[in-house]
Amino acid sequence: MILIDSDIIIWILRGDRNIKEQMEEFIKDINEKLFITPIQITEIYAGLKEKERIDTSLFLETLPCLEINDHVGKLAGEYLNLYRKSCGLTLADAMIAACTKIYNLKLWTLNKKHYPMLGKNDFMSAVG
Repeated sequence: MILIDSDIIIWILRGDRNIKEQMEEFIKDINEKLFITPIQITEIYAGLKEKERIDTSLFLETLPCLEINDHVGKLAGEYLNLYRKSCGLTLADAMIAACTKIYNLKLWTLNKKHYPMLGKNDFMSAVG
């Protein structure tokens, strides 16, 4: 099961062929389920242009959204405590990393450096 980071969603919405093909392969060959959190929804809508609203909404509605609960909040707080000063960790990235761990998912992102608390096995590898 895969948690999709905001950067990947942006590239999918922009029509990046390579990213779209990887998504299709994850779903088809690995039989993976893709998820998002309210954080990705917030980040996408924060940069949304009015002409993109309908297509973006329709796409995001196809992805199950994970609950951010107290367990996620506690772990994200621990990550912020450890990495905010040394790595410039943001609240959004701490929450996404905590969801990755709590829900036992792999994170699909192009920004691995934003997640110093995750090991290489916590990330989704590119297909092909």
